Amino acid sequence: MATARQSSTPPTPYIVRDHGVLEGEPSVRNTRISVRSVVLAAREYGGEAGVRTAYPQLEPAAIEAALAYYEKHRGVIDRYIRENLADD
Repeated sequence: MATARQSSTPPTPYIVRDHGVLEGEPSVRNTRISVRSVVLAAREYGGEAGVRTAYPQLEPAAIEAALAYYEKHRGVIDRYIRENLADD
């Protein structure tokens, strides 16, 4: 018997892991922007200000939450980054 797909409880009000969005990769709530993408934008464009330029639709608090999530879950997000780079 099939069960309904459920979203994971969000670790913050801004970051979710929903298996229906980006196959469960941590992302910013109500977007398809992954924490991985926020981290890469911060690296490429120089921190939070660069992320705001790359993703102007994100609230500053959502950017801060994504970067804080990365700090707490660095191994998981780094794995997503490596996997994504390997697919290119």
